[in-house]
Order: sequence, then structure tokens, then C-alpha cells
Amino acid sequence: MKMFTILLMSFLVIAAGVGTGQPLVPALIIMGDSVVDAGNNNRLTTLVKANFPPYGRDFFDHNATGRFTNGKLATDFTAENLGFTSYPVPYLSQDANGTNLLTGANFASGASGFLDATALLYNAITLNQQLKNYKEYQTKVTNIVGRERANETFSRAIHLLSTGPSDFLQSYYINPILNRIFTPDRYSHRLMKSYTTFIQNLYGLGARRIGVTTLPPLGCLPAAITMFGGAGNNTCVERLNRDAVSFNTKLNNTSMSLTNMLPGLKLVVLDIYNPLLSMVVNPVENGFFESRRACCGTGTMETSFLCNARSVGTCSNATNYVFWDGFHPSEAANRVIANNLLLQGIPLIS
Repeated sequence: MKMFTILLMSFLVIAAGVGTGQPLVPALIIMGDSVVDAGNNNRLTTLVKANFPPYGRDFFDHNATGRFTNGKLATDFTAENLGFTSYPVPYLSQDANGTNLLTGANFASGASGFLDATALLYNAITLNQQLKNYKEYQTKVTNIVGRERANETFSRAIHLLSTGPSDFLQSYYINPILNRIFTPDRYSHRLMKSYTTFIQNLYGLGARRIGVTTLPPLGCLPAAITMFGGAGNNTCVERLNRDAVSFNTKLNNTSMSLTNMLPGLKLVVLDIYNPLLSMVVNPVENGFFESRRACCGTGTMETSFLCNARSVGTCSNATNYVFWDGFHPSEAANRVIANNLLLQGIPLIS
């Protein structure tokens, strides 16, 4: 079955781009949190950074670019799958200028969420500010290629949004006031309001092809197990996973409503919950050895500045691990996720 999936994916990509030698879409726009941040947080005054070893040790030239993993992000593999020869540049980086912007940009920021309040807790770039940065980006592209070509680029570009875990793990679950005011269901409903406004605003800026990822199995992240699983527990925290499933149902329903409401919009919900859960529950079948403990340090909690060159116990071969640090997948897991995203995202290409 896995071989069939790979062959089908290859056929669809080749069939869509045959004879052109060009990417399948004109540009790739990335927004969201640390799962897709390619280095924007490097430019911020925040503790949520990954521009130091051992992050990036398996990336080109072993370079810690600010990606929260040992190598490539799922969106890096997505760019490759779409036929791009480079990755969308982090918008706050020095490389985000001139023709480098014509094939897209990355606006994501580690610790951002659907709610601006989540990002502000960690001095990250809020989703609203990411949208403002995208509007500024549009002006720069328009000045380079002209309005007609620019508008065509924006409407045919794939816009990917990946956010939400920080709203729960780094805000709701650890904030007794939020816990008291909102049930998980009501909190998810609040996030849906922000999501709806975001999609409407992005649509208003000309985006017509948008992919949004679901929440992952929150209760299976190594740091979540450590924080919320109880002493000695090494299994997924089902309460958190139930909240994620409930949220994802709302995300699907809300996205369907938005698609029906906004003419010409292709809005695809990309499931990362089940592919990642499969890797956690059946690691060997998916090509992994370890799925409960992360590679970095003790593998139970370390992320960002706690995952550093002095972290004791960091694994020597991250390809065996589903998770790189307490919150983020390894490059090997990101490859699996990206392949799943490509298959699910075919409507955004056609």
C-alpha cells in the first residue's frame, strides 16, 4: 500500500507538470508557527528560537537556520514536491528581497497561534501581523512584476497555514484562568472565530488556494506526555488527543462553510493528525525505531533553548526518531508528513 501511494503521488506530480519544467504553482506562501518557521524568529527578541546546534545538524552544510528540527521542514519537502528549486525565504531575513520573493515567502513564527494573545506571550509574530507582512510582500512583488502578473501569482499560489498547538499546549492547558473560563470545546470555538476571520482576510488579499493543517495528536508529543501525562507515564495523553480531534472536526466544518461562502476559494484541510499518530503508534511499520522519546537531550521535554549543544543524551541518528525535540517532528517524520500533504493537496494544484 505504501509503495502504491508513492507511485500514485509521483504520477500525479509528473502528470501535472510534464513538459513545463516549471513548478506546479507560481509561488508558495507559508504562515503559522514553529512547525513551519524557517528562521523568522531569529530576528526577534524571544526565547523561542532554533538558530543554534544541534538544530539543523542534518540540513545543508549542517546549518542551524532557525528551523525547529534537525533538517528539513515538511514545507521544505512540499516545495521540492511542487518543483521549486529553492525554499520560500523567511520574510524577516536579509534574503527576502528582489526576485527571491517571486516564488513565495515564509511568514511563520515559532509560538504563534490562531489567537494573537498566544503569540504575544512569547513575543512571536501574531497571525494578524503575518497577514500584514504578507500584504507588504504583495506590494513588493507588484512593484517588481506589475499588478496583472502579481495578482495572477497571488491567486494561483498555494497558501499554507499550520498553527494551533501553541494555543493549547503553551496557553490554554497551562493557564488556570483560561481553564476556568473556557471548556476545551468553547476554547476551540473561539479559535474558529479567529480562523474564519483570517481566511476571509487572506481571501480578500487575493488568495484562492489555501491549505490548512489540522492539529497533530497533541497528547503524543513527548513534551505533552511529560507535562500532562503524570509521573512515569510513557503513553499518549488521551484527553489532549480528544481535544485535538474535536478541534479538527470544527476545523473541517468551518472550512466547508467558508468554501461555500467565498466564490472561487479552494480551501483544503490537510490531515496531519492521523499520519503522525500512525508513526507514533506503529513506528516500525513507518520506518522508525523510537516514537515516544525525542532525539534531543533526554527526549522528554527539551525544545528551543533547552535543546542545545550541551544537552546530554542527544541521539546520533535522528532518522530513527519520529520526534526531534519535545514538540517537533524529525526531518524523517517531516518527509512522511509532506508526502501525505501532497496527496491531500492535489485539489490545490489542479
